[in-house]
Amino acid sequence: MAAAPDGHLAADLARLAGLHGVATSYSPAPDRTVTVPASAVIAALAALDVDAGTPDAVRAALAERERELRERLLPPTVVQWAGAEPPAALAALPAGTRLRVTTEDGPEQDGTAGLPPGVHRLTAHAPDGRTGRAHLVVAPDRLPAPPGRSYGLLVQLYSLLSRRSWGMGDLGDLAELAGWAGRTAGAGFVQVNPLHAAVPGAPTDPSPYRPSSRRFPDPVHLRIEEIAEFAHVEDRERLDALLERARRLRGTVLDKGALIDRDAVWELKREALELVLAVPPGPGRQAAYDDFRAAHGQALTDHATWNALAEIHGSDWHQWPDGLRDPRSAATARARAELAGRVDFHSRLAWLTDGQLRAAQRAAREAGMPVGIVHDLAVGVHPVGADAWAQQDVFAAGTSVGAPPDAFNARGQDWGLPPWRPDRLAACGHAPYRELLRALFRYAGALRIDHVMGLFRLWWVPQGSPPTEGTYVRYDADAMLALLALEATRAGAVVIGEDLGTVEPGVRETLQRRGVLGTSVLWFERDWEGDGRPLPPERWRADCLATATTHDLPPTAARLTGDHVDLRDRLGLLTRTAAEEHAEATADAAEWLALLGSLGLLDSPAAGPPGSDEEEEIRALHRFLLRTPARLIGVWLPDGVGDLRPQNLPGTWDEYPNWRLPIADREGRPLPLEELTASARVRALLEVLREGVLREGGGNR
Repeated sequence: MAAAPDGHLAADLARLAGLHGVATSYSPAPDRTVTVPASAVIAALAALDVDAGTPDAVRAALAERERELRERLLPPTVVQWAGAEPPAALAALPAGTRLRVTTEDGPEQDGTAGLPPGVHRLTAHAPDGRTGRAHLVVAPDRLPAPPGRSYGLLVQLYSLLSRRSWGMGDLGDLAELAGWAGRTAGAGFVQVNPLHAAVPGAPTDPSPYRPSSRRFPDPVHLRIEEIAEFAHVEDRERLDALLERARRLRGTVLDKGALIDRDAVWELKREALELVLAVPPGPGRQAAYDDFRAAHGQALTDHATWNALAEIHGSDWHQWPDGLRDPRSAATARARAELAGRVDFHSRLAWLTDGQLRAAQRAAREAGMPVGIVHDLAVGVHPVGADAWAQQDVFAAGTSVGAPPDAFNARGQDWGLPPWRPDRLAACGHAPYRELLRALFRYAGALRIDHVMGLFRLWWVPQGSPPTEGTYVRYDADAMLALLALEATRAGAVVIGEDLGTVEPGVRETLQRRGVLGTSVLWFERDWEGDGRPLPPERWRADCLATATTHDLPPTAARLTGDHVDLRDRLGLLTRTAAEEHAEATADAAEWLALLGSLGLLDSPAAGPPGSDEEEEIRALHRFLLRTPARLIGVWLPDGVGDLRPQNLPGTWDEYPNWRLPIADREGRPLPLEELTASARVRALLEVLREGVLREGGGNR
């Protein structure tokens, strides 16, 4: 069936695929429809345990699925939005059906009236004898809104070194930045890259978007000296030697221009943590640790067990001895008991990191930030990591997440991340997703969801196929959004969706309806349905985080000077001549600067080409963002010092030091946190934002 099926078979396959949420075509533009290969459809169905490999198999699977749906009394998950009509699944039940609900907290009741927000168990008994069971999600109508208008800083935490960190930015640096920005610059938030646990083992994948686990944070971000037991380590000589090595490592980055070496940082911190965690915690600390273990239960045990096993067998669990590849096997249970000390070590690392993350959020709020720390949720996890091992039952085997071809990437993308199975998620009430949200909201004032369109559908790429030969698989967006609203409301947290690029019709409207803010980047905001010119500020959407750039784009100084073209030219990434690319980049920047001039936003418009006075032009671009109705405005911290280097250059691997650069000035000299906060240029830019937000009655006074 690899070849195109005949008419009848194609129709059966399309119907079967549709009943399982697998697309047979997609529309990259309103006037264009692309048919996906039958092989992609068959592979996606196979990953859902549906055999569509032969005509007979397709017909049998279709008949079985249609029978299941006819006989099913309830879908696995039902959503009741506050104030809305009863869900369609309940309205469609046969007359006389009796409903019984076991609430999240335990009490039972007849019917669904007056249920509190939560995830409850619903049982339906129909007059014809059928019984149906479902998870009933009762959710607030909308997510929390930002408390007024505010601006904040965007930074990759590893790049934010201080004179106290050990060669890369840490959670102590984050707390210091938040405290300074809130108190002296009136900032309302600090947004950071994903701080999820990385897959261990040198060389570690430096990308924060390919983590081992999204549920638990990475202990490499710990500020070792701020752990309570640090003061009581007995072997001070060995500890002092580690501190000296850390000082030298920090100096190679800040003073000698070396790249950030995450593996070297972790080697030092791991040695120090072995000493620190050998100190017994006091009774209060032990009680707090016990509470943490109880709160995270099996998930924490699995995460710590995977890390303990990885120390012995390597980080790719697919290569482990057979019995250990199953987290629930007797062999794994025996290994966990034998490695109890190491399991406890990694459990305590998760607890310590969680504690410093919550301390950073407290520091932000105590500094007057109305939002605080904005954490980033990556779209998936590494296939060899802890989550993929512990949650094998909800991951789709033989596929990975990516994106279809678009105007920016004609070959499509394969991110190498296994997708969650929507059927298995629904069957368990989306428990892994909900537990993930709860873990992150423990320490997040807001959550940015990378590729938020993934709550609706994801592009699945069959293993061994190019990303052009994938297809979309649909998720229960209503349930995903309801759980997001439930957990965000309980935490009092804002949610920002990264919705850049191609978005299917209705998604942005649905997200806005539920209170999920979007993401608007200045250089992309043009009148694409009209003359293509820069979009005037009054036509921007209000429910968004508006920024001049992101970690995946050139810094604003590079955009204005054209340095981003020179960089891509040096690396051989251009598809046209450098002269053509420069001409387009110059014209693009000139259009924006002309708009700024017409609005009176440039104090002293440069007489020369774009970038002639890029410091003033950067300030003017942020004055423009203030003119938009955007609820949140983000300042890329490297823009404050004129850094020309992107933190990540998509399409490169070894050609460019992605995710390994410290923040630097225009000449490429690394700047520690102490110099950044003292920089007159940084202060001048942030003063523009502070005054603008306060003038409108928002922000942190």
